Amino acid sequence: MNGEGTYADSNRDTYMGTWLFDMKHGKGTMSYANGNCYEGEWGRDKPDGQGSYEWSNGNKYIGKWKQGKMNGNGTMTWANGNVYDGCWVDGLPKGNGTFRFSEGSFYVGEWSQNQEEQNGTYYPSSSDIEHFDWDPQEVYNVDLTDCIVGLGETIKIYPSEKSTNARPRRASMDVGLTAREGQTFNSESDVGSDSSSKGHIKPAGESNDLNTSKESRRPQIIEQPPRRRKGVIILRGHKNYELMCNLQRGIRHSLQRPASATSVDLREKVFDTKEKRWTKITQEGSNNTPPHQSSEFKFKDYCPTVFRTLRTLLKVDPEEYKKSICETGPMRELSSPGKSGSFFYLTNDEKYVIKTIKKAEIKVILRMLPEYYNHIRTFENTLISKFYGLHCVKLTGSTQKKVRFVIMGNLLGTNVIHRCFDLKGSSHGRLAVKHESKIDSSTMLKDLDLNFIFKLRKSLFREFSRQLDRDIDFLEQERIMGYSLLLGVHFRQVSHTGEPISCEETFQYELCLPLFPAANGALNSGSATPTTKPVSDPNKEGATRLSMNVPARAEQTKKNDSESQSIGKRTGVYYDVVLHFGIIDILQDYDINKKLEHAYKSFQYDPTSISSVDPRQYSRRFRDFIFRVITEDT
Repeated sequence: MNGEGTYADSNRDTYMGTWLFDMKHGKGTMSYANGNCYEGEWGRDKPDGQGSYEWSNGNKYIGKWKQGKMNGNGTMTWANGNVYDGCWVDGLPKGNGTFRFSEGSFYVGEWSQNQEEQNGTYYPSSSDIEHFDWDPQEVYNVDLTDCIVGLGETIKIYPSEKSTNARPRRASMDVGLTAREGQTFNSESDVGSDSSSKGHIKPAGESNDLNTSKESRRPQIIEQPPRRRKGVIILRGHKNYELMCNLQRGIRHSLQRPASATSVDLREKVFDTKEKRWTKITQEGSNNTPPHQSSEFKFKDYCPTVFRTLRTLLKVDPEEYKKSICETGPMRELSSPGKSGSFFYLTNDEKYVIKTIKKAEIKVILRMLPEYYNHIRTFENTLISKFYGLHCVKLTGSTQKKVRFVIMGNLLGTNVIHRCFDLKGSSHGRLAVKHESKIDSSTMLKDLDLNFIFKLRKSLFREFSRQLDRDIDFLEQERIMGYSLLLGVHFRQVSHTGEPISCEETFQYELCLPLFPAANGALNSGSATPTTKPVSDPNKEGATRLSMNVPARAEQTKKNDSESQSIGKRTGVYYDVVLHFGIIDILQDYDINKKLEHAYKSFQYDPTSISSVDPRQYSRRFRDFIFRVITEDT
């Protein structure tokens, strides 16, 4: 079956929606005989993407799905009024989330079925008298036991397969579908009250000869385990725990401060470098900050009107912004990949990166802020780092230490990134690893580590090249140098060892391309079918920005030992990838220190190979290099 249609199985479960090669694929609704109902996106016979599942008892889940399980951001609402809103992994709460009781009290923190990983804070309401001794593990042991997801029976032979001259299904569409052939899913009637069986697969006996032959032809593409989250969780006892708590308190106070509505046409005075607000935050708390046990501190908000308007331009919801930074749980401290000595902190939902910066970098931001604001306002798809806030925490005591922060968007999003490159276009000191065996997903690779050329389809490449030219011109005019293109690569197909699998290894390149529902309900092809983690459909309106979820082909290159500066020779081996990229490190102007560095290093190395060069020369070299790395797919 292909296209739209309705099918009722022997259990009286009925699916109505789009099909692809006899699989539920696209948008559809499954109505179960027991009264449950799933409506949303399907991928290869399972709920996959955005969807809602409503149980006959009144419970309802709305959010992301992956391979038939709740996975990603989602909200579970129980019939009694309790709500869990947060991250899910393999059908269970995992990661940051909030559980709200119907009477108003709530629990916020890091969720895990492993009690050692569970960490959070309980906030009682004024009327709460019954939940003080509540254990978050009750969500797993009690609340979710009646939220079994039924996936329906496995259908051995579809109507379209009964014809003797029917064409066999193409091999690459069967990749990784062993759960569909020779195995069955537990439906709700099978599982009963056994919560350990939710959405899991059980064997259904030996497969027939046809299925066995298909298995022997099929390359082994296996779902990777959930990725290990980067960084160190900042919990009580961490050296920067109090600093992060103070930053969160200060930001909460800043966001809750009453502010009049402003036009996007800002007056010159709001860009004044003296436009800043100091707030003393005491242990007793205030109308906007709760009492706390930390030491007293001061919080500075730089140009608050400008950054509030920038967040509006960038379509950031104030409540979601506050929730991400202040309420989703502990942040993570990342190791710094650069030489600046800055610390990086990742919010628990991974939407924002908070970077400590020097006083000189604050001055650069404030100096170029009017032009930066106009650039962001004019070019919605700019590749330049987005700044959402600029703050300073001044600790009390004898040291009077000041720590300055800038809040930026996380360019790499929350998808699995298999390779990450920091590209400047220079060659001196631009080799991160000498042996490929030492590369993993956490390694920050550099120019000389690059062994791919990335090809974008014509329309995307034209938009990318136009925007890159605009952004580079802006940075050159502001006398900025030292910036990089941060390039994250997600391989659509990987082996059980985590190695990328080329399109040739999946037998037919055209079936590496993704399949998704078009407006008329038909299934079109575009980028690539996800295997390791669902990536937003690049053709779905609003799903893709120019810098995120960009579909591409990656051609592997190979260098000779003597080729230290070239990208390498093309091999004709292609991989189906999704790219995330953006221009980072834009706070270094060409000051006297950089001029002296250029003069000193020019005596020791090729002047064209070093990073510290005049902004005009830097922009030309950067542009030339990036357009050799990212090209048009012809």
